[in-house]
Amino acid sequence: MGNLEHYWMPYTDNPRFKLAPKMIVGAKDMHYRLADGREVLDGLATLWCVNAGHCRPKIVEAIRKQAGELDFASSFSTGHPLAFAVAERVAELAPTGLDHVFFTNSGSEAVDTVMKMAVGYHRLRGEGARTRFIGREKGYHGVNIGGMSVSGVPVNRKAYGGLLLGGTDHLRHTHDLSARAFVRGCSPTGAELADELEQRIIPLHDASNIAAVIVEPVSGAGGVLVPPQGYLQRLRDICTRHGILLIFDEVICGFGRLGKPFASQYFGVTPDMITFAKGVTSGSVPLGGVIVKKEIYDTFMKSSGAGVQFFHGYTYSGHPLACAAALGTLDTYAEEKLFDRPNELAKAFEDGVHSFKGAPHVIDCRNLGLIGAIEMAPREGAPGARGFEVFEKCWDKGVFVRPVGDNVAFCPPLICEKKHLDQMFGTVAEVLRTVA
Repeated sequence: MGNLEHYWMPYTDNPRFKLAPKMIVGAKDMHYRLADGREVLDGLATLWCVNAGHCRPKIVEAIRKQAGELDFASSFSTGHPLAFAVAERVAELAPTGLDHVFFTNSGSEAVDTVMKMAVGYHRLRGEGARTRFIGREKGYHGVNIGGMSVSGVPVNRKAYGGLLLGGTDHLRHTHDLSARAFVRGCSPTGAELADELEQRIIPLHDASNIAAVIVEPVSGAGGVLVPPQGYLQRLRDICTRHGILLIFDEVICGFGRLGKPFASQYFGVTPDMITFAKGVTSGSVPLGGVIVKKEIYDTFMKSSGAGVQFFHGYTYSGHPLACAAALGTLDTYAEEKLFDRPNELAKAFEDGVHSFKGAPHVIDCRNLGLIGAIEMAPREGAPGARGFEVFEKCWDKGVFVRPVGDNVAFCPPLICEKKHLDQMFGTVAEVLRTVA
């Protein structure tokens, strides 16, 4: 296995991992292959991203072919055909009116990019005071400074509080166990929580100082929090009335997770900009980006004069291998009709998630499309311990699900079948009976 000492692993208890490494050496379709030869069912699309499944032929071949033709070309004043082709394909999938794409390498970079775009757009329109951003409690928008500033995950904010941007505020989250526990799909109550934007935040800061509101349509890393019916539409209406941009972070929700290309289409709510990553390449090569309305793109093109219109970008924006992977992935989605799979499996998935009602320690079950979670009561003095124990015991039994504090999240690849859901939920049920 080699020396494990030198790699500082992200979001990992490094000493604990190195005592008993979970070492993955291969993957195919729905499963990992471990160093000892065992298979583990991937119940979280690895990190909410392998929507098309692992090592799918069209994606693998696209990457292999591209590596032998053009390994790298910069997008700074030069270009290559694949970047333009992927931008066109993504724009075709996006909601009507969102038709220009800026590439990054991750969701974290996409969020910092969209924040710069929002401030720049307002400045070019003569509203340079609009620099404040409104996020949401429990929201997750990556780990760069801008994204963490608009995020509402307490452990991340606590760790880097002194570095975070000051010009932010946060809407209350929609999670309320006293009013909306064990709801299947979107709750019929709770839309009024969006009114806080107009009733508290706008009067406090004044709309003339607010650039944008950024939310995940379904909050993923915050514990899979599903919005109440009408909540996102209320945010859209309030933002429109006050000239505030609405940004949907679809890094997790995008590319079929809710049975549509983007969650905005599922909810029938069109934002001004969308951030994406993960599913665009099914996790095979890092790629992310921002999709913007034509009006925003045109404002930059027409108002900035000659030269560079947007002083921002990454060395690897639109990397040829990433774009090849994206084209192979988008072809796979289309040819196998994978965006339809959440609709076909929705009932079985929902029933599986909600089968845990009444299970030991479970205080809530939540689901929408092919994303869901159960929430357990924390152990006294040890928050997150139960969630991590479930993760480790499920792994030992051949199923990977992700702990998010004391939530256990489910987000299987779109190629999953009923038998995979039965194995995943059955294993978790077995494990829950052993957790104190």
